[in-house]
Amino acid sequence: MKVILAQPRGFCAGVVRAIEIVERALDKFGAPVYVRHEIVHNRHVVESLKAKGARFVEDLSEVPPGAVTIFSAHGVSRAVEMDAKARGLSVLDAVCPLVAKVHHEGQRYIDQGRILILIGHAGHPEIEGTMGQLKGEVHLIQSKDDVGRLDIPADAPIAYITQTTLSVDDTRATIAAVRNGFSDVVGPETRDICYATQNRQTAVRELARLVELILVVGASNSSNSNRLREIGAEAGVPSYLVPDGSALKQEWFAGMTTIGLTAGASAPEVLVDDVINALGRLGPVELSTLSGIEEKVHFRIPQALVVA
Repeated sequence: MKVILAQPRGFCAGVVRAIEIVERALDKFGAPVYVRHEIVHNRHVVESLKAKGARFVEDLSEVPPGAVTIFSAHGVSRAVEMDAKARGLSVLDAVCPLVAKVHHEGQRYIDQGRILILIGHAGHPEIEGTMGQLKGEVHLIQSKDDVGRLDIPADAPIAYITQTTLSVDDTRATIAAVRNGFSDVVGPETRDICYATQNRQTAVRELARLVELILVVGASNSSNSNRLREIGAEAGVPSYLVPDGSALKQEWFAGMTTIGLTAGASAPEVLVDDVINALGRLGPVELSTLSGIEEKVHFRIPQALVVA
């Protein structure tokens, strides 16, 4: 069985930064430190940090007064920020800088007097955080089909922003529908879909041309991982999202000789290795890596955690 690894795959700079913030906080302040929501959407990462002394909570009422508290990479609303301040919590914000950029961009459009359309998935933590950061009129849509249902005059001044982990192709179609539906529209094309999301999606499209089946390593609640699986399936290649090697089913591989393997931006390489080992138990594996972009992006951590 030939196994071709996508390049790039796995951790992005925002995820690396978020995990490093938790680890450095544990080193500096000692356990426990509290993290609101999963720091990134991967159970393996969360359990690893739990073992080191991180405690994950969904509500700040679970955090003792004054405790070191970390906000996840997905971002939080202003209400959560105010709640943390009222409770006297010592906050470290691990929001991805690219998510924070979307917040600032959206508020700038609102301050210009525009009605804002946010393209993203309802209920996702990033969307909840973004909507909670923006002061003004915001309409959430998930696809191009939602544009016609918006109760906004066609000549109203409109702006749009996007969730960072969407499918580039789907978002491009939604942006086109917004531009066709209103006469005064400004927005960033697909720039707000982060570099890592775009690079991983491009790599999966290339992978789909070469393989008979695609495995995406990632969590079921990871938006960017789900998009990778969908892109593989849309290219006509059977594609499966798996958390690790234990999820593989032997019947998937009957008659298959070439397998593509990638990982979402919150999935560590150790889980990719676990899947490779599981494939090796099915038979001999010949491993190769797709040529692709080598990412060299690095985001700075908060000054409070920088070692002097």
